[in-house]
Amino acid sequence: MDQKIINMENLLLLFENISSVNRALIMVSGITFFWIIEGIVPFKLLDYKKWKHSIPNFLLTITTIIVNFFLAFMLVSASDWTNANNFGLLHLLNSSTLVSIIVGILLLDLVGAYLPHLVQHKVKLLWYIHIVHHTDQKVDTTTANRHHPFESVVRFIFTLVGIFISGAPIGLVLMYQSLSVIFSQFNHANIQISDKVDKALSYLIVSPNMHKVHHHFELPYTDSNYGNIFSLWDRLFGTYMELSKSEIIYGVDTDLDEIKNSKFNSLIERPFKKWYNHFN
Repeated sequence: MDQKIINMENLLLLFENISSVNRALIMVSGITFFWIIEGIVPFKLLDYKKWKHSIPNFLLTITTIIVNFFLAFMLVSASDWTNANNFGLLHLLNSSTLVSIIVGILLLDLVGAYLPHLVQHKVKLLWYIHIVHHTDQKVDTTTANRHHPFESVVRFIFTLVGIFISGAPIGLVLMYQSLSVIFSQFNHANIQISDKVDKALSYLIVSPNMHKVHHHFELPYTDSNYGNIFSLWDRLFGTYMELSKSEIIYGVDTDLDEIKNSKFNSLIERPFKKWYNHFN
């Protein structure tokens, strides 16, 4: 047992000291791995030029990295403060390192991923930001980080709140973020998994087929399956839905201009135009 505790603490220490380069390598490795798998066992035979499709998604990924880089000091400060003041649920639990890791990741996934995703679908002005993600009509692993810079800020704020609620140490926060990236790349990936395996996975984590339902182009399916790592939250809060994968059509029924949806400048401008039309 003592050895397991030491191993868990070493794992947290590893992420606590992880460099920006190694974090970027985790992201690149994930995209590369799922990109290769997509070519071997695709979920859908998408009629597109994969590299050309990926360009706006990669550019938006870069904006996400930049936003998170400049705001990262706030995560460190928040985590240091909660630990210095024994603030947050993990300090109240005062459990083993393993339990703290599990509970911490669950809480960060709920507050830092599920809730901002739900809110961006329910609040119109925030939907105008998040719609950039949904306008991808050829969903694959590169879609995972197709977020407008403003959405990166929204998700950052919720993650910050998650740190205060959980009291998670910075090593755990960085571990969660690394897992979040990989799981998002996985559940967006255009990979074929047997229905039985996918269904079994979906009882614990957000599986590819489960998340593809969320990318269906029309309601009510667009407003379902908000989870990122764990499927628990959708099942618990009644936002879980199923749809035959043969019926899934990607995109948003109000924004089906595929040419505009594949241009980086158009995607950056999208929220501003939506806001202007909303108030005029």
